[in-house]
Amino acid sequence: MRDGGVIAEGWSAELDELRALQTSAGAFLAELEARERARTGIANLRVAYNSVHGYYIEVTRAQSARVPADYRRRQTLKNVERYITPELKAFEDKALSAQERALALERSLYEALLDALLAHLPALQRLARAAAQLDVLAALQAVAARRGYCRPEFVSEPRIEIEAGRHPVVEARLEAANERFTPNDCRLSPARQLLLVTGPNMGGKSTYMRQVALIVLMAHAGSFVPARAARIGPVDQIFTRIGASDDIAGGASTFMVEMTESANILHNATPHSLVLMDEVGRRHLDLRRARARLGDRPAPGREKPLAHAVRDTLLRIDAPCARLPDGRERASGRGRAQGRARFPARGEGRAGERQLRHPGRGARGRAEAGAARGEATARRARAPQPAARRARRSVSRVCGAARGAGARPAA
Repeated sequence: MRDGGVIAEGWSAELDELRALQTSAGAFLAELEARERARTGIANLRVAYNSVHGYYIEVTRAQSARVPADYRRRQTLKNVERYITPELKAFEDKALSAQERALALERSLYEALLDALLAHLPALQRLARAAAQLDVLAALQAVAARRGYCRPEFVSEPRIEIEAGRHPVVEARLEAANERFTPNDCRLSPARQLLLVTGPNMGGKSTYMRQVALIVLMAHAGSFVPARAARIGPVDQIFTRIGASDDIAGGASTFMVEMTESANILHNATPHSLVLMDEVGRRHLDLRRARARLGDRPAPGREKPLAHAVRDTLLRIDAPCARLPDGRERASGRGRAQGRARFPARGEGRAGERQLRHPGRGARGRAEAGAARGEATARRARAPQPAARRARRSVSRVCGAARGAGARPAA
């Protein structure tokens, strides 16, 4: 209401007139000037406005003897006389206060309308809620029909079973580029509570985790979901710890933020919470790599103690969880907690990543596959050509060294 424009044209004749005064003053002055020239016979008569004296009718001093009796002198200059008439004065009073009066009138009309609608407020609120609900459902239906979503099935037992699931946002962007998203399955149950997602950089691991969360969230919001089939048990909360950030001003490093987010999950997750954790304890992995380069390799199973502790705590809570480590965890922890499943990301464009074709780790050594994957990512990022050529030479050296050392393929 501050700037007006709320009340539609035609509702109030007085408001329409005030608005017209603001927009059609020039037309009125031109019409008045033509009429006064015809009435007085003064061809050079002029109607104008300035901010000091307002509106006036200007006549040369040589023609001042011909002005009508209703002209009142407003200003005398060297060669001209300026007059005002009752009609022009009335227009001036209206025009100079038109905006202020229009806003005041519009405000009063708006308040009167609200008072009239107050008696019908409950019915209008019901209509608004129904219209909003119809709008949301129609939008969800249109997207589901266009993209081939399925109706999720809710079950009472704790489980998440997704067949050929897709990430709705990534899929839409790939379709816009005439490319296809590669679907993925997901199965979590009391016998399979933890998925440990591993794979090379840009292999689609984070996309896979996010699509599971989005499918569960869309199902609980009442939408069809991007999958061939989906069976979802009770889920009371979705917890995520994804990405790297810091709060330096608040005294929290990247690792501190990561641990704070992890602690919040461990404190609040329940047996019906879906937990997604991306790269927990990465600083411990960096330490393991540094010690390995120095020849001081830690004992098996001790590389990422925080990550192992988070995993074991989640399994004790019985929360279904997908966790993405930064690199491969040691195999010595297998069997310590029931229901864990290692889920290596394999195949071409696993979770919708495009133009990054890579064979599974079982087909090549770890060093060779990882180096080739890094080179492919650099190419997609449009790295400078000299850097790309240097990376290609490095890949060749790494692959040759791996073959010469008899690199063992990943399990």
